[in-house]
Amino acid sequence: MDGYELESYIRAGRIACIVRKEAERIVREGARLIDIANHLEKKIVELGGYPAFPVNISVNEIAAHYTPLPNDSSVIPSNSVVKIDIGVHVDGYIADTAITISLNDRYIHLVEAVKEALEKALKIVGRGVRFSEVGGVIESIIKSYGYKPIVNLSGHSLDRYVVHAGSYIPNFRDRLNRESFKIGRAYAIEPFATDGIGYVENTDIVTIYALKYNPKRVNKLSSDVQKFYNAVYSDRRTLPFTIRWYIDLVGEEAKALSYLNTLQREGLLIEYPVLVERGRGIVAQYEHTIVIDDRGEVLITTDNC
Repeated sequence: MDGYELESYIRAGRIACIVRKEAERIVREGARLIDIANHLEKKIVELGGYPAFPVNISVNEIAAHYTPLPNDSSVIPSNSVVKIDIGVHVDGYIADTAITISLNDRYIHLVEAVKEALEKALKIVGRGVRFSEVGGVIESIIKSYGYKPIVNLSGHSLDRYVVHAGSYIPNFRDRLNRESFKIGRAYAIEPFATDGIGYVENTDIVTIYALKYNPKRVNKLSSDVQKFYNAVYSDRRTLPFTIRWYIDLVGEEAKALSYLNTLQREGLLIEYPVLVERGRGIVAQYEHTIVIDDRGEVLITTDNC
């Protein structure tokens, strides 16, 4: 990893840190989810970055992948547990971070469990350390609080313009995972904990998408759908996006959805279903991004910003 790449990661991390703190400030009972998402995404751009993915606002048993739709009227409920997952990229170099805000005193310890799990995990991360060791630390801390790690959610490697780059850092001691941290790579460490059964499942709700790159198939699309694809690809490449960002491009939500349906049929679209805890337990999440450099590691989404 050269100096430019590292500096880009650091810049993205600094922006992500500021935006994460802004999320803590504005998440309140009764706040509209769409207002929160729009505000945080606008803040990313104002600070010189771009959203690496739509801001995820996942409430209570929803674990991940919910971002508001264009006419979303939902609000932050009373006594809820709210997870805000933020991605920032600078020239494709991604900082991924998340925080949980509990508006319910009953779940303060659940939030503390994932926060401590992340802190302890980061202390052992370094060149050559096995992912399973980090997962073991996360699992141990979460269980010490009386909760369960979510075993089918994990941290992940990052690459340029790629949020999930192929390596997965488990939230439990997965002895079958033999991978280790490598110099020159970026990783997101991402503990999830729950008072449920410790497993998430897909719902039928999809609010986040990503394009697949296949020029031959794109050339066979109708001119309108091809224009939509090219506009989104020019803006996002294969990074995740939400329909909320492109209503102005097509004029109405129904038309945008029809384009997405066409892209899905043609094998040019990835859908990210909203994930919910299978036992409908409450879920908490914390996340930081690190880069393994020659000296050991660099914390990218530090709390000091």
